Formats: sequence, structure tokens, C-alpha cells
Amino acid sequence: MTKAKEKFHTAHPYLFQILLSLGIAFLMLSGYTLLKRIGKPPDLWDDVGSVIILTPFWAAFVIYPVVLTVYQFYLLLTVAKDKSPEAPASHKKYFDVWTLGLALCYEGLFFIVRDVNFQADWQEVLTNNAIHTPLFTAAQFPTYLLILLCLGGFALLYFKDVNHLPPLVAVLSIACIYIGMGWTAIWTVHITELSNPLNIMLVLPGAVILAMGTRTILLRVKTYHPDPHRRSKIDRLPLLNTLNCTLNNAKTWPVWALLFTLPLLAVFVGVLILFGQAPDILIKAFTETSEWNLSQKVSPQNIYYDEHYLCTVAAGGHRNVVKPLRRGVRHGHPVTVNRQLLIANAFEQILEEKTPKLHHLIRNVYDTYGFPLARWIRSPWMADLIWLLMKPLEWCFVIVLYLVDRHPEDRIALQYTGARAQTFSRLVR
Repeated sequence: MTKAKEKFHTAHPYLFQILLSLGIAFLMLSGYTLLKRIGKPPDLWDDVGSVIILTPFWAAFVIYPVVLTVYQFYLLLTVAKDKSPEAPASHKKYFDVWTLGLALCYEGLFFIVRDVNFQADWQEVLTNNAIHTPLFTAAQFPTYLLILLCLGGFALLYFKDVNHLPPLVAVLSIACIYIGMGWTAIWTVHITELSNPLNIMLVLPGAVILAMGTRTILLRVKTYHPDPHRRSKIDRLPLLNTLNCTLNNAKTWPVWALLFTLPLLAVFVGVLILFGQAPDILIKAFTETSEWNLSQKVSPQNIYYDEHYLCTVAAGGHRNVVKPLRRGVRHGHPVTVNRQLLIANAFEQILEEKTPKLHHLIRNVYDTYGFPLARWIRSPWMADLIWLLMKPLEWCFVIVLYLVDRHPEDRIALQYTGARAQTFSRLVR
């Protein structure tokens, strides 16, 4: 690598990583497009447009996380091979903070896309494809305290000059890093489902933390300079003098930190017990869950309501507003139904029986414009608003049902029970 390239590489790591990710994404998409067109007529505008549009998304959400992780391990190897006691030029604090923050953002985005509810324990009934919390709610506060302790030890060792720290403090900080790395490994195993190739991306934040923590420990061990001219009052005491000399040998810090890890964790658990927490609360954080790798509970089946249809979405509003009546069945899934939904479906059934052409036209218009609108409804408050806006239509539907049907209430009650129109016709004869 020339000096100019090396200078650009070390001075602008952000820009270097972004350009590299864009280049890799462009080449991958271009190669895939060419392979897809083998034996087919070329479509230049379609192919080029797809590559140009998809390249930033692939670079941002697939390639860039991988590049950042690989680069962190490159920095780790740089520190491991460096024999100099001085800090390597590749140790860039702001870049590490950026990498760690971005890794956590990517993981948070995964939970948002998967519709994970961190406030819902395994015994709660959720709707549609929502997933229960991967962390037991009663154990979330103690877990966050443990993470805060680990981050505190890491920050102290990372940002503070190790030569200004007492050796015992440095050892305890390394022990905190060990605990954080162990918790990260357990968390990664807990949430990563290897059957889905995209979920393998969840390994990357844990790998970044592992590389960063290991590099920080190695770097601090290499940059520590004990002062041989300073003597203390314990030099004449053989035992204390031996311990002092051992702690002043930075190469022994990782071993001492490993010995301090369990006592430090025991002290932390003891403090939790004093404040009323169970001794095994950190274990229950993973086991008192469902749908995750370390879970030991089985959650009840989700209640499904069709997110594409306004009336069905409205049935998911607040109970005292939309007044759900019972469970029904739609497309083989259990759904929550209220009277408005039953009336709307009964009205559609009347249209289908009496005026099939008009029903087909209305259904096409509703499917075209109802889908995009319904997908914006993601909260009970919005569902309440849709329920209220649909109320005048509900009254119109009821009037039509009572005008054209001999047994309108029977037809309404039969909706979402799995019975077909032919069954209804036989029942009312």
C-alpha cells in the first residue's frame, strides 16, 4: 500500500468503508443480474435501473455491517502483531464508537422489522406476527444494570490512560469486559436463528464487541509502563510486595481479571438479592421467554387480524371502544371480531350473492386503495379512529341487510365461523 493510500485509509476510515461497501454491492448485484439474464433477452434499462436502485440498500444493510466487522478484526490483528509498547495509529476511538453504535442500531432495526414486543412476556396473547420479548421483563432492569457495569469498565479502560489507573482498577475493568463479552455471546446465541440466512447478520454485533473488547485489553497491556523507581511502604512485606509486583506486570492482568470475574459477578448478584431480586434472575432473563433459542416457555397462539382490511384492523383497537365480541376464523387463522366487522362481511356476502358484478367492481377498488391505507394503521388509537370513521358505513350496511334479508341477524352472527354461503342458505330455509 502506498503512503498516499495508507494515509487516506487511516485518516478517513468512514469514507473508505462506505466506498468499499458501495463497490462490493455494485459488483455483486451486477454479477447476479448478468447470471439472471443468461438465456434471456437483455433489458438494459430494467437491469441498470435495478442495480442502481438496489446498490445503496445492499451496501447499507448487508455489505457495510460485514465490512465493519472484518475491519474490526483487522485492527485486532494489527494490535496483536504490534511489538511496540505505544498505541498503534489504527486505534481510533471515534471510529470504534461509530461502529459499536451502528451495530446496535442494526440490531434494533431487526427487532422493529420482526415486530418484537419487549414489554410482552411469554404468557401474553399477541396479534398477527408479533413476537414476545427475548428478555424476561422482570429481569430487564437487572440486566441493564449489568450491561451498564460492563460498559463502565470498558469505557474506563478504553478512554482513560492506563498509566494513570491503579493496577487493580485496570484488572477489575478487564473483568467487566469479560462479563460483557460473555453476556454478548449468550445474547447472540439466544436471538440468532441460523435456519434463516439473513438472521446470521445478528452475529455481527457480537463479533464487533468481541473484537473491540479483546483489542482494548491487548492495547492496554502493551501501553502500560510500570515505574521501577517508585517504591512503596509494602516493599518490605514479602506477600504484599509479591502481589504488588504481580499486579504491576501488565501481562498478568488478563489472567487476574479472569479470576476476578466470578467474584465480581457474585457481588453484583448479591446486591440484586439485597434489593429483592431472585438469585437466578440473570438466568431467568433468557429462560422465562418463548420463541427464542434459550427459551423454556411455550406462548399461546397469536390472534390474527388481517392488516390489509380496514374493518379487520379496526377490530384491533381498544376494547372499550371497538367492543370485540368473540374469536372468529379468517383464512385458517383465529381473528378477533366485533359487530362492525361482522356487519361489513355480511354486507359483502349479500353483494356477492345478489350483484356479483357490482361486488367484483367494489372489491377491486377496495383492494387497490384499502391496502395502502390499512398498512399505516399500527396502533390501537389509529384503529379506534378507523372504527369511528367506518360507523356511518356500518349503519348503511345494516339498513341494506334488513331490507334484503329475511334473517339479517342470523347472517351477521354466522360471519367468521368458517361456514360458507351455501351453508347459510340451507340454514335459513
